[in-house]
Amino acid sequence: MDYQVFLVFLGIVGGGIIAASPTALGVVNDESVLHIAGIFPIGGKGGWQGGQACEPAAMLALEDVNKRSDLLPGFTLRLHWNDSECEPGLGASVMYNLLYNKPQKLMLLAGCSTVCTTVAEAAKMWNLVVLCYGASSPALSDRNRFPTLFRTHPSATVHNPTRIKLMEKYGWSRVAILQQAEEVFISTVEDLEARCKRSGIEIITRQSFLSDPTDAVRNLRRQDARVIVGLFYVVAARRVLCEVFKQKLYGKSHVWFFIGWYEDNWFVENLDQEGIKCTAEEMKMAAEGHLTTEALMWNQNEQQTISGMTTNDFRERLNKALKKRYEIDEERYPEGYQEAPLAYDAVWAVALAFNKTMEKLNRQGKRSLKDFTYTDKETADDIYSAINSTQFLGVSGYVAFSSQGDRIALTQIEQAVDGKYVLLGYYDTQSDNLTWFNRERWSGGKVPQDRTIVRRVLRTVSLGLFVSMCTISLVGILWAAALILFNFLHRHRRVIQLSQPACNTLMLVGVVLCLGSVFPLGLDGRFVEGEAYPTVCTARSWLLCTGFSLAYGAMFSKVWRVHRLTTKAKADPKADEGWKLYVMVGGFLFVDVALLLSWQLTDPPERGIEVFPLEDPLNTEDDIKIRPELEHCESQHSTVWLGILYGYKGLVLIFGLFLAYETRSIKVKAINDSRLVGMSIYNVVVLCLITAPVTMVIASQQDAGYAFVALSIIFCCFLSMALIFVPKVIEVMRHPGEKERGSDGAQSDGGMTREEEERYRSLLAENDELQKLISAKEEKIRLLKQRLEEKEAAEGGGNRGKQRHGGRRRQVDSPAEGEDFGCLSLRRNVY
Repeated sequence: MDYQVFLVFLGIVGGGIIAASPTALGVVNDESVLHIAGIFPIGGKGGWQGGQACEPAAMLALEDVNKRSDLLPGFTLRLHWNDSECEPGLGASVMYNLLYNKPQKLMLLAGCSTVCTTVAEAAKMWNLVVLCYGASSPALSDRNRFPTLFRTHPSATVHNPTRIKLMEKYGWSRVAILQQAEEVFISTVEDLEARCKRSGIEIITRQSFLSDPTDAVRNLRRQDARVIVGLFYVVAARRVLCEVFKQKLYGKSHVWFFIGWYEDNWFVENLDQEGIKCTAEEMKMAAEGHLTTEALMWNQNEQQTISGMTTNDFRERLNKALKKRYEIDEERYPEGYQEAPLAYDAVWAVALAFNKTMEKLNRQGKRSLKDFTYTDKETADDIYSAINSTQFLGVSGYVAFSSQGDRIALTQIEQAVDGKYVLLGYYDTQSDNLTWFNRERWSGGKVPQDRTIVRRVLRTVSLGLFVSMCTISLVGILWAAALILFNFLHRHRRVIQLSQPACNTLMLVGVVLCLGSVFPLGLDGRFVEGEAYPTVCTARSWLLCTGFSLAYGAMFSKVWRVHRLTTKAKADPKADEGWKLYVMVGGFLFVDVALLLSWQLTDPPERGIEVFPLEDPLNTEDDIKIRPELEHCESQHSTVWLGILYGYKGLVLIFGLFLAYETRSIKVKAINDSRLVGMSIYNVVVLCLITAPVTMVIASQQDAGYAFVALSIIFCCFLSMALIFVPKVIEVMRHPGEKERGSDGAQSDGGMTREEEERYRSLLAENDELQKLISAKEEKIRLLKQRLEEKEAAEGGGNRGKQRHGGRRRQVDSPAEGEDFGCLSLRRNVY
């Protein structure tokens, strides 16, 4: 069979078409030819199809190697290759076809990490050394798993120290990772996570996807990711970038790290073919400003390499070769163009290793390298040692291999600016040296932040509201002080003396304390440091509770005494001494002090912070959010303590309301303002019952809560002082010459005299006696009616009996009616 036809047949079996260099076509048993196998990803739909540019570069290298008379003397190097499409299954099939069909292959070249993983893991069974020109998977550094693997492409982990260096340079300590579910990226991310942990960089989320990145990108937005490391092949990268545009994860607030071995125009290529639902302009907008890191794949110095060419010479030759197959210009190159120098230097590394091995075999008098078989482990070890020690200056830079078979190389950093990549600098991992050109350009003119800056803003009571409430309270305090002075100066006036002036003073002191609580109720972080806030909490509770007990307790004691005097008919008014009122107020105060002291000592109040959802700031374009906070007085068991306090105060309020209702129409000489006090109690109870639950509901609204509580206190205090003291002031002003009592013995404010009170009590007693008499008479009438009915029933009845019965009934009822009329008239006189 013709050799060319045989190659085509093998290519079809392997899933592609085998090709070779022009000099490779000849007689199979040519003893002067050293054969190597090659696997290039070219025609696939996904993954890295870098063979498009790497295969022509390898052919150029073969041409240059075979021209060197001092290299492989007497032999020619030939390459047999096929397309793997970056599919590991197809790559394995290609490898088996290349190895199991003559001629014998001495080494295997491969590209694409997934294919290299499969090929390198299997090649050890044939004692074949594998040299990968385009595989960056960190997993390939495992010598136990891949004992015969070398690669001119640096490991993907070489990017991670560079990424960490850039994060430290810009102060980014919070990053997210988006990866394609491929082994090369999974192992790279694992290495990146370990390095981030050592550097104190937080990875907020790690998202992965197989083919559709939509959900993963949305999750990045939910996590508020700002600095994002993306690891995926170029086809997936275009889908990711389109979704980035849709989710608005680009611009001045975001920065992306992409892989640097994509082609320069990757984000606008093949959009229609791949079904990308974004326009080229949208893709450019989303790509603007992103950073790339890649191993340095082109020699940066214009010096002659081992082939005698400079980097520019190689670039010109490669472009000429590519133009024969692809339509290219200065901005559009086939995939793998950046890695083409790696494929070129890989062929040179093979040739140099073969040359060393041949020299060693000649010195040892062993067989020729041409006699190598897949069971010849000794020769395979010689080839391994030769390539492991190979070092030279190639078009990709200085070529050398580590103990893991990895390429040692610098990394370069680029940024997409106006749709083109700008070189920012280089990083040498070995020496930890960053060379920086200061060419970066950020949207908005500033470096993006790694997170939304959250500014904690303490919500405070409006200064105008606080000042106004305090001003009104101060007026009330001054008024109360004036009334205390008035009460003292006119304590011997009848209108003051018969209203229990001491209780009035206690009430006014309570009013002063309640109005004074308006000041600490409005104190917050604007005026008080956090350490002093518990003192403010204590002042609030003590002033309000003790003030309430004094003010309300004084009014409560008055209505209680009125109720006591009017419900006990035989009680002696002189027996209810005034001191009992003070004892009652003191009892209320004692309970308050006991509760507050227990609370203060066992569970002291502390400064609590209520945190609200984030808000957008006003009049700023900075990437910040506002987190409102509100101070509260809290303790570990504040709910229990408040429940006890509210329960106790609530019972007192309800009982006071009951007493006020019972005594609403009664006047007692000893307390001449009882009705006014009752009206004050009504107002206090109603406002307290409204204020307590409402303030719990609006506790998160500092202005509304403070205004409601302050106005309730002010209204209660002002109304109580007005109801109780304004009539007294008016009465004193009407009779300025009266010193103690009026000459006519009557109360000036319309209250009852002592004589009237005694007469009232006697009439009550007489009324009770008359009620008993009426009841006896009515019982007697009932019995008489019963007897008459029995008698009439016995006699058979008749008109005469009825008339006689009616006459008797009138005679009997007349006295009762007279008595009842007297009682009713007596009641009218009394009431």
